[in-house]
Amino acid sequence: MARVSEPSLSARIDQFRRRSGSELGPVLPRHPEVASWRTATADDIDAIHAVMVAAERVDHPTWTTPREDVADTFDLAHIDHSRDTVLALDAEGAVIAFGSSFLHPSREGALNVHLSGAVLPTLWRRGIGSAVFGWQYARGLEQLAEAAGALPDVPGDDGSAQLRVYAEESNLGNQRLAESAGLAAERWFATMLRDLSDGAPEVPLPAAAQDGGLRIVAYTHDRDDDARLARNDAFRDHWGSLPSQPESWAKFVGGEFFRPDLSRLVVEADGTIAAFCLASVNEEDWASLGASNSYIDLIGVVRARRRQGLAPAVVAATLRAIADAGLQKAVLDVDTASPTGADALYEGLGFVADERSVALVAHI
Repeated sequence: MARVSEPSLSARIDQFRRRSGSELGPVLPRHPEVASWRTATADDIDAIHAVMVAAERVDHPTWTTPREDVADTFDLAHIDHSRDTVLALDAEGAVIAFGSSFLHPSREGALNVHLSGAVLPTLWRRGIGSAVFGWQYARGLEQLAEAAGALPDVPGDDGSAQLRVYAEESNLGNQRLAESAGLAAERWFATMLRDLSDGAPEVPLPAAAQDGGLRIVAYTHDRDDDARLARNDAFRDHWGSLPSQPESWAKFVGGEFFRPDLSRLVVEADGTIAAFCLASVNEEDWASLGASNSYIDLIGVVRARRRQGLAPAVVAATLRAIADAGLQKAVLDVDTASPTGADALYEGLGFVADERSVALVAHI
């Protein structure tokens, strides 16, 4: 009997769109409490950020998204807000809700669309979020269809695609909304805090590493792209991780919140990066957390150097730099099922778990 070939990725996405009623693409929603809908322009950055922060102060009071993060998305070549972001406006023309659908630029591994959005908390539980999400969902599937159609035909490689949403564990409404569209909870993440009032732990590099010429150094911008490549190698087998692209990486390490003076690297004798701990500071979060703090954005060890004691040493060095700068706490987020056992590592360095979030995914 002849083997029946599996449908192509494009065919599977088309089937998914038909089943969900999204085959015609996103249509501007309707809602009795929304005066009008439109897509976004750069003139809307402040309004989008205001809605985002208002929702975040309820969902996770200890931190908020910097305005810079919103503004940066308007400069990235792979994002077109005139197609990728919808706004809900009240009768005065003020933004009361937004939703975005961003297709990751990498074509390595699965095609990935991240859906995010927010509604002013005073208007929660009135169906506005559902209307926004319906538009996002249709746009996300449209993006996947367009991307899949542009992929080269590789025999034997059917490809895969996914829609992804992150929600605070305490926000059951957002989780139920995603689940109603067929997304399922797949991974949990914890925010962890480390009090530095009594200083930072002392964890030197193992003797074998030092004998091999490895050393800890402060981050410098001449290593920007080397750090990106080290990050991509370290996170290659982490859940949901896709390669960081030069454009978005440059915005991260060149942004106003990134602190190279607090960030630390483990480098080989020839200068190659073996491990990294990169930190930033957003003073707008200090009042909500009740303490000055630094957020640790990325921690990783290249795969060839794993399980050699580099991670505890580079994190401890960063914690010392943060404490020496007079900051009271360090904050990070961790995948609770990381293949590297990262959550146990951070607990061993004095971090304590606080808020939790969940990733919900639809696989195609």
